[in-house]
Amino acid sequence: MKKFNFILLAVLLLTGNVFAQKNKANDPKMDWWKEAKFGMFIHWGLYSIPGGEWNGKKTTNIAEWIMTDLKIPVADYKAYAKQFNPTKFNAEELVLLAQEAGMKYMVLTAKHHEGFAMFKSVDPFNIVDATPYKKDVVQQLADACKKHNMPFGLYYSQAQDWTHPGGGMYCKHWDAVQEGSFAKYIDDVALPQVKEIMEKFNPRIIWWDTPAEMTPELAKKITDYLAKYPDLILNNRLGGGVDGDLETPEQYIPATGIPGKNWESCMTMNGTWGYSKSDHNWKSTTVILQNLIDIASKGGNYLLNVGPTPEGEVPQPSIACLKEVGTWMKVNGEAIYGTKASPFSQLTWGRATQKTAKGVTKLYLSVFEWPANGKLVVSGLENKIAKAYPLAAPKNVLKIESNEADKSIDVSKVKQTGIATVIVVEIKGAPVVNDAPAIVTESSIFTDKIEFTVSGNTKNGEIRYTTDGKAPTATSLIAKGKIALNASGNTTIKAAYFVKGKRVSAISEVTLRQEKPLAPAYSATPGLKYNYYEGSWEKLPDFSKLTPVKTGVVDNFNLKERKVELYYGFTFDGYINVPETGVYAFYLQSDDGSKLVIDDLKMLDNDGTHGMDEKRLDVALEKGLHKIALQYFQHGGGLGLKLEWSTTCKERKLVDKSVLSH
Repeated sequence: MKKFNFILLAVLLLTGNVFAQKNKANDPKMDWWKEAKFGMFIHWGLYSIPGGEWNGKKTTNIAEWIMTDLKIPVADYKAYAKQFNPTKFNAEELVLLAQEAGMKYMVLTAKHHEGFAMFKSVDPFNIVDATPYKKDVVQQLADACKKHNMPFGLYYSQAQDWTHPGGGMYCKHWDAVQEGSFAKYIDDVALPQVKEIMEKFNPRIIWWDTPAEMTPELAKKITDYLAKYPDLILNNRLGGGVDGDLETPEQYIPATGIPGKNWESCMTMNGTWGYSKSDHNWKSTTVILQNLIDIASKGGNYLLNVGPTPEGEVPQPSIACLKEVGTWMKVNGEAIYGTKASPFSQLTWGRATQKTAKGVTKLYLSVFEWPANGKLVVSGLENKIAKAYPLAAPKNVLKIESNEADKSIDVSKVKQTGIATVIVVEIKGAPVVNDAPAIVTESSIFTDKIEFTVSGNTKNGEIRYTTDGKAPTATSLIAKGKIALNASGNTTIKAAYFVKGKRVSAISEVTLRQEKPLAPAYSATPGLKYNYYEGSWEKLPDFSKLTPVKTGVVDNFNLKERKVELYYGFTFDGYINVPETGVYAFYLQSDDGSKLVIDDLKMLDNDGTHGMDEKRLDVALEKGLHKIALQYFQHGGGLGLKLEWSTTCKERKLVDKSVLSH
């Protein structure tokens, strides 16, 4: 497994191919998948033997990437096959565990980037021909899934194979024996193995990964073959301009989902996909269940990973957690399976899903934070509530009170679950919700003047707002265009929709902090000091404890001084010349992690392994020179680092050499 960078190709060369343009939310073949909501991912291969450690070294990467991380020679890595004898693997027990957890489908790594096939293959580097185990794991799991009516999918690493010539191009292979043609690798290894897994196992899903080297011409060879399987679901990681049927955000949940598309957040239960001897940072049952609820509330699926040991067992902490998840799902699964995204843009106490049948819509309100006064408030819902009750006790009909836009459900006598208590609200027809208006400001802080706008889309209404922290009323100020005010001290803006003098939406709220601008530093000379390091990290290391490979001065935050394409880091130090006193927004984009520090006081954290991600920092600065420091590391996949800034009402622009010095 690996983070995925979405690659957009301007020209699609797969005209006429059945898989060229996909991910239609209404495609009938996706119906069972959208109903399922919750699946099990299984990352298992030879990498489970080292478990993140080799020759006394620990990988700083995820465990299944140990071969490339520690640059293990191909011959040495292939020798692990002679040790692989997972006699404790029980496919039926694994399927039953997934079902006990409430999971509705499974995806197993048929072959990961290490190039080792977990099935009998024409390529001899496989579990039947190269190990003492001599059994086909994929076949066992496919049979068990069929027996227990569990839809079965396979992960296949089509664009990376570190043990075959041409398959290691993505990582600029460290072992010369692996140099070769990627196109030849596709023809000789990948395509034949794709044909094998389709003809032997007929999976419902193929889950591709890391498509960087794939071209439209090579992808077409694969999709032309797969065209005879019209019900096969493909994710979006084949490459070559093939959209696939579903988006795959990895290790995160999109803030607003991915409207109009099928999508699936894949996540680990600890910090790694494959088995690790030393990673005991297990997520709690609460975190995993609330992730599932959050994903369902945004219209997505949750693919949760387990990493079996070399013996074939799921680690005990994973088993214990999955059983606890299953206990909650047995009672509350109705709030997950077959539901649609929440009609509410925001709920302060939890999440919601919905389901409609015979003209009646059930809103499933999953409460994370229980109201202290025993009143669960639902704001902006125009529909009359016909009935409300706990999902766990449907005969316990709850009292409802209405006050303008707020409907209050008395939950004072409802038994709480501790993780998420589900309250069902029944209404007639589709829900009609008046969302709270959006309050937009240039910055989260100010020095003496605030400018903001308030907007929304409720018809036949008006937006009224306050700036004193009080709830807006029918006589509060009407929001029109850009609003400016002088303020002293932290200021809270509140706004709501009103129709004929009655509030019809929830109240939106933004608090802005007043800050005194930081004082400037002294004069300096052009350029930034930099230190360059080499190493593999999943988060920013303590660079002060490392020895740089190279040091010097550069004119900007650029990566030109690197000596390798992957696995390195930079630190930059100097000053930025602020042209005028005011509030500045800094926009830090990086792939992978980065951190920005201004005057040793204000920090912007964009750390971790991820695709090109942007974070923002607002800071008040006096005119003059201010200290600036930036750290960055590159782990694998894409690369990039950009720092931009802007001040109030001005366009953002690149922080360039014209304002940098040391």
